[in-house]
Amino acid sequence: MKNIILIGMPGCGKSTVGVVLAKKLGYAFIDSDLRIQDREKRLLHEIIEQEGLDRFNAIEEEVNASLEADRAVIATGGSVVYGPRAMRHLSGMGTIVYLKLPYREIKRRLGDLHQRGVSFREGQTLWDLYQERVPLYERYADVIINARGLPLRKVVEKIKEACGK
Repeated sequence: MKNIILIGMPGCGKSTVGVVLAKKLGYAFIDSDLRIQDREKRLLHEIIEQEGLDRFNAIEEEVNASLEADRAVIATGGSVVYGPRAMRHLSGMGTIVYLKLPYREIKRRLGDLHQRGVSFREGQTLWDLYQERVPLYERYADVIINARGLPLRKVVEKIKEACGK
């Protein structure tokens, strides 16, 4: 399978980059957050509020571990890296690309974290979340794209190059 799987912090551009990259490659585009919402018939933040964070993470892992695709760009949720089964599955499906941005840029891009359905624990700050997740993104990534200050077109080109497309 020749898929490209995008991982990274909320707000790093996975969905936006993913759509454009898929068009450029002639691939399908899959947004795993939308798959979760479709399966659960609720928004991400509603799932977190009603079921709790642990259940949300379990649902996210189930959905990502069951994805099937060929020649697709898959944009995952920022918390996908908490699901080792999902990450093993995704790794076997294609190239995992971490869209890396510095904390300040992530903070600037994000709005209301609760409305976005960002998965974080009570009392945890965005900085705490960033510190916790970056090592996981780096561990699972086949390719790391430093997207700092780059226009969308340049990020897409860097991914294509790095993935040999």
